[in-house]
Amino acid sequence: MTEYDVVIIGAGAAGLMCAIEAGKRGRRTLVIESNEMIAGKIRISGGGRCNFTNLHTGPNNFLSENPHFCVSALRRYRPQDFIALVEKHDIAYHEKKLGQLFCDGKSQQIIDMLRDECESATVEIITSYQIEDLQRTEDGFCLDEKYKCRSLVVACGGKSIPKMGASGFGYQLAQQFDHAIIDPEPALVPFTFQNDLLDKMKSLAGVSHDAVVTVGKRSFAEAILFTHRGLSGPAILQISSYWKPGDEVRINLSPARDMLEFLKEQRDNQPKQELHNILTQRFVRRLAQFICDEVGVDGRIADLSNQKLGQVAEFIHDWIIRPNGTEGFRTAEVTRGGLDTREISSKTFESNKVGGLYFIGEVVDVTGQLGGYNFQWAWASGHAAGEYV
Repeated sequence: MTEYDVVIIGAGAAGLMCAIEAGKRGRRTLVIESNEMIAGKIRISGGGRCNFTNLHTGPNNFLSENPHFCVSALRRYRPQDFIALVEKHDIAYHEKKLGQLFCDGKSQQIIDMLRDECESATVEIITSYQIEDLQRTEDGFCLDEKYKCRSLVVACGGKSIPKMGASGFGYQLAQQFDHAIIDPEPALVPFTFQNDLLDKMKSLAGVSHDAVVTVGKRSFAEAILFTHRGLSGPAILQISSYWKPGDEVRINLSPARDMLEFLKEQRDNQPKQELHNILTQRFVRRLAQFICDEVGVDGRIADLSNQKLGQVAEFIHDWIIRPNGTEGFRTAEVTRGGLDTREISSKTFESNKVGGLYFIGEVVDVTGQLGGYNFQWAWASGHAAGEYV
């Protein structure tokens, strides 16, 4: 049986960062990955360029039933700390928008950087390994009667994107050691709709439009994308993390322009024009026609009363929809929910119930917004635990 100081389950962003910090401290560290390759989510993120952090990261960019839990780790390892690591490895990057940082090249550069740092810290990594048995011992943990360790770190993520190897294994381990799990739900995920609305929206598949999307008191201003199944795009993915079944979603399709004022102006200036043609000044033709069809108002704009124009403007500024669900974990970028963070230390990430047991990254109930925040949480939580394991 091979003995280690630290065994980390999961070679994703959080697990690798934790391994690097533990290895730097001279801790003999092993990372176990069930997939054939490490860092699968890093590889596919950002369209293959890895949105590796966000300059504006703060506690308000995260959801959790214990909202203050993330503060300590985020303060101790900031975006600038990870940027310094990126620059140390001469990886070129750029800010795309809203503080989102991407590699100029491929996301493989970030994976190679993490692997190089692991090698420098004498961290061992094994892949394609499925853990069959994990037991608590008097002085630590035993895995499959092959590996022993004093500290065990669960960093195997949530349920999102099962084709990348995601599963509920981390939750199973947590429950094995009597930890509570807040129900995992898909987050940063497209909405789906019932057949009636979906049939009406079929002609819009592929159309993208800037909008403000709101659920309750939370709003996001980015693009929405009509799909064959419903709605996607950055604004929809963002708001999906705050949506629960039954909630209505309100969409302002013209946040920068008062549409009633615009329509009245056009009635004065172009009275012979049809309404759907007038709307093509603000929307692509397919969306303009959809708006007219949904409101039930069209024809020569000169013939339309203020009341009719008001109905059109109200729909544009406050289109109310009720998704019947989401596309689920299959396409969700992250998992909302997970291990109840009230049962682990916000400083060390060690279990309050089992000494030497740690939980980091997506497996815990901390979910970032879209735009590099979840990677920053992975780096910060991994770094924090790595200082103590």
